[in-house]
Amino acid sequence: MYYLGKIWHLPDRTHISREAFDEKLADILKTDQWIIDGNYRRTIEMRLSCCDTVFLLDYPPDVCLEGAKARIGRQREELPWLEEELDEGLRQSILDFPDTKLPQIYQLLERYSGEKEIHIFRSREDAEDYLDIVASNELS
Repeated sequence: MYYLGKIWHLPDRTHISREAFDEKLADILKTDQWIIDGNYRRTIEMRLSCCDTVFLLDYPPDVCLEGAKARIGRQREELPWLEEELDEGLRQSILDFPDTKLPQIYQLLERYSGEKEIHIFRSREDAEDYLDIVASNELS
């Protein structure tokens, strides 16, 4: 399991260079099995070309904002620091995401739709239902 946020961000709240990030990501993609969590739209196509399955959490912005607020003050595996408040840039990015970034992601997914197993969840309940189905199939 790899978290793009943990690769990109350093504990002092700076980040590594794009080149270093791309090298680390390329090394991950060369391995036999991986799960990658994160958006980082610039690298989506690189990841799509190497994956077999995609899970897109296309939740409404208010759900994403609630989740971001709920994580404040909690240690997170995907970040090397503890967030003490909701960053205004993150808040605005969440609000803008459906209009500015999501259409491009859907275009990429359409290009790979015949080659990849793609799951799109539009609510937390959709994702939970999918996980319940997977769990019940594993028990069978």
